Amino acid sequence: MKYVTPDLCDAYPQLVSVVEPMFQNFGAKSSFGGEIVTVKCFEDNSVVKQQVDQPGHGKVMVVDGGGSKRAALLGDMLAEKAAANGWEGIIIYGCIRDVDVIRQTDLGVQALGTHPMKTDKRGIGDLNADITFGGVTFKPGHYVYADNNGVIVSPEPLSMPQEQ
Repeated sequence: MKYVTPDLCDAYPQLVSVVEPMFQNFGAKSSFGGEIVTVKCFEDNSVVKQQVDQPGHGKVMVVDGGGSKRAALLGDMLAEKAAANGWEGIIIYGCIRDVDVIRQTDLGVQALGTHPMKTDKRGIGDLNADITFGGVTFKPGHYVYADNNGVIVSPEPLSMPQEQ
């Protein structure tokens, strides 16, 4: 489904929280949304790698990478695996790499930027804990919607308003 965040903000002003503008859109899906699954990790994408192996239909992985711009938490192989397992998208408070392939992958991807270096794999990270960045707290089971206009969060699923 295509989501338009300004229309969702207009229709549900009391429900949505708007993440501070900081993300760039990299995936083939420029608009995506779904139930939040959170990962908290710093320069170690082990938990991200584990999660993309899981079914992700109707879900968006939100990754708090501490805003690090020293390594990429997502590359082409993990993005392709996420798409194959039905994830709607991945939002990374950190960097990604392999952007030319990711732009062709049927997945929504937003991140702070790019970095060619991969992360270490130390097995460190937390799954489904509340995470906060960009002035918003992301809670597992809540919903996130993203497009070229921004990223918004809601405690409940939102439907696009009907054309008038």
